[in-house]
Amino acid sequence: MEIKKDIIELIGDASLVEDINFEVSNIIVYTKNRKFFLGCSDLIKTMVSKEKKRIEVRLDPSLLMDEKEAESAITKIVPKEADLKEMWFDRDRSVVSLEAVRPEMITSNNKKTINEIREETGWSVFLSRYPLIKSDVLRAIREMLYSSSKFRRKLLNSIGEKIYNSKFDVNDRYWVRLSALGGFRHVGRSCMLVQTPISTIMLDCGIDVSNSRESVPRIDAPEFDISKLDAVVITHSHLDHCGFLPALYKYGYKGPVYSTLPTRDVMTLLHLDYIALGNKTNTKAMFDVADIKEMLKYSIPLSYREVTDITPDIRVTLHNAGHILGSAMVHLNVGSGFYNILYTGDFKYANSKTLNKADNIFDRVEALIMESTYGGDQDQQPSREDAEQFFLDIITKTVEKKGKVLVPVLGVGRAQELMLLIEEWERFGLMPDIPVVVDGMLWDVTAIYTAYPEFMNTETKKRIIEHNSNPFISPNFKHTVSEEERQQILAGGPAIIIATSGMLNGGPSLSYFANLCEDERNSVVLVSYQGAGTLGRTLQNGGRDVDIELNGKIRHFTVNSLIYSIEGFSGHSDRNQLERYINDIKPKPRKLILDHGEESKIISLSHFMRKRFKIETLAPHVLDALRLK
Repeated sequence: MEIKKDIIELIGDASLVEDINFEVSNIIVYTKNRKFFLGCSDLIKTMVSKEKKRIEVRLDPSLLMDEKEAESAITKIVPKEADLKEMWFDRDRSVVSLEAVRPEMITSNNKKTINEIREETGWSVFLSRYPLIKSDVLRAIREMLYSSSKFRRKLLNSIGEKIYNSKFDVNDRYWVRLSALGGFRHVGRSCMLVQTPISTIMLDCGIDVSNSRESVPRIDAPEFDISKLDAVVITHSHLDHCGFLPALYKYGYKGPVYSTLPTRDVMTLLHLDYIALGNKTNTKAMFDVADIKEMLKYSIPLSYREVTDITPDIRVTLHNAGHILGSAMVHLNVGSGFYNILYTGDFKYANSKTLNKADNIFDRVEALIMESTYGGDQDQQPSREDAEQFFLDIITKTVEKKGKVLVPVLGVGRAQELMLLIEEWERFGLMPDIPVVVDGMLWDVTAIYTAYPEFMNTETKKRIIEHNSNPFISPNFKHTVSEEERQQILAGGPAIIIATSGMLNGGPSLSYFANLCEDERNSVVLVSYQGAGTLGRTLQNGGRDVDIELNGKIRHFTVNSLIYSIEGFSGHSDRNQLERYINDIKPKPRKLILDHGEESKIISLSHFMRKRFKIETLAPHVLDALRLK
């Protein structure tokens, strides 16, 4: 293979190279020469500069220090203030992952600690952050990945072999096509294919939990062939973007899935919760735990702005989307610059307590695929300051009446955003001192949040990393999971209850609502998008006589509690922010394709963008296929 020959020529001595492996498009050189392993940093810089690829030299597994001896040595080397908790040894790849409460303390001395570990043990070091809230799911994911190390080394190498072995020629027969499999003129089951003569990749693979008739992507489309699917890229962990992914593996997909680390971990948790909810409601899930494990074996995490070849002719770069932790915009460089696509996924073009606003600067963008959730001409969210003050006023007035505030939320994003806001109010004495109940799965998601402050906004990241102060572990947050604990909360005094689901179509929020809605002292605050046909949408539209299924029985309720809807906390961009994004994005796209919005909103936004920016604007239907070039 050409690339391997080039690497050996640059090294200058073939005897120094025991093996060359690929980890997707990264190149790993294994050596049995310890001196070369420890002293090759300048040579690596030269090779990276020439080949324009990430290259790393690792010691051959046969020369690594025994795991128990290495564990003892590493414990002595790592500074105590790092608070090292776990070590995960992957001998097949010559890598040890150190899991510490403060991993930044291991790199704070110009990598002296890491170099000392390499020199003494031979192991190459990866760093990860230990969650401050216990997370069984996070631990299980890491255990599963390291138990599959032999498989993963072969997988990563096989992807690289395919990328580097395949040749393609961009000529007059080369083309790029987009096929809409879900989430167009609709919110839910987001999914699309990008195809070239060489490659087929899928962007998102979601379900619509509120629509039993059209709940999954249209994988029956003639252009979809699972045996020819090369890669899947997931923008974020909400089920409408990733909920069908394990089913792909059930149906025979055997390829990689790319996402950020937080997306991988949180979507795994949500997939498991989806199965658990199906068991509770006697609804058979579309996949089982074995399918989720198979998905994880093929998962490949990427960092923001990390350029990675995922097929011979498609290069992907993930960018911050500002929607939830780890959410990503997907930039595709197709055919070595032949065509460039940016898919926003769900995005927020404004700063929040948790995240920086979505990225807007790119090298090239010919086609922009943009979400339109709040694209209607009346979809103007209040300012963040007004939304916060309104929420604080609701809490204050409700507490004065000795009532409770129920906030139904999605499991990821809005809940953690509100937790940061409430923690700030309590820290500065701006709100009454009352319990803040974080119910069930939200706590498990928040545990994962504590492991990834690097994906948060500048201020929150600085507070956690530099000042060792994590707001998510404030003692004011009360975790509750059992029915007995919930009854104690309901029987007690004023409280804020943050619970799933955000649309009141299931989960503990529905149970809380049933217990609270007939008491006029209580308040319900809707902060999430409310899908058509959900109880949340009914309440938002003024409905006050509602029927709710609880424990298999339909009960009627007359809603006397106050119902509020606050759009200012949304993780989606409103109409003004969508307009501002098109105005600010650099470079300007030649084509705008709208998805992820109700039909009326997408049509309204399409007309507006075409007129305002003189840009070709398209609003495809599901099953439409567009030739982009």
